Amino acid sequence: MPDTTSAHLGPHEVLARYQRAMLDKSADDLADLYAVDAVHEFPFLSPGMPARYQGREEIRAGYRAAWGASPAQPQEICEVVVHESTDAEVITVEQTVTGTVTTTGRSFRIPGLLVIRVRSGRIVHVRDYMDGLGVAHVMDRLPAVVASLNDRC
Repeated sequence: MPDTTSAHLGPHEVLARYQRAMLDKSADDLADLYAVDAVHEFPFLSPGMPARYQGREEIRAGYRAAWGASPAQPQEICEVVVHESTDAEVITVEQTVTGTVTTTGRSFRIPGLLVIRVRSGRIVHVRDYMDGLGVAHVMDRLPAVVASLNDRC
């Protein structure tokens, strides 16, 4: 998708492009939605993901690496609900991503919540509350995640 994000796009239009980039696993299309100095945070434990990405290029590189290494192929994003905010820049999205792990044929259904702030047609901040342990379970990585947590003690 070419970078056609402009100042007239609001949170709902940016969200639609965000979800399309997720389905396509396109780190470039996703990163192009962000402001140069945007922040993308993962407040919940998400094994294999950092706590945050700082800046558009870190978001691009991080998602390129994560999606490139993942056999998970999202097929649909179902919005459970989009919550409007009293702040016109912010929407909160409850969604479920469904798809298939291409190496095993196993299907997945991962719930998540996004809090997205869009300013002048660009994402400036995301808090991404994805079910990281659910992702690890579907990818058969849960035992390794548990072992890594035990090593921290």
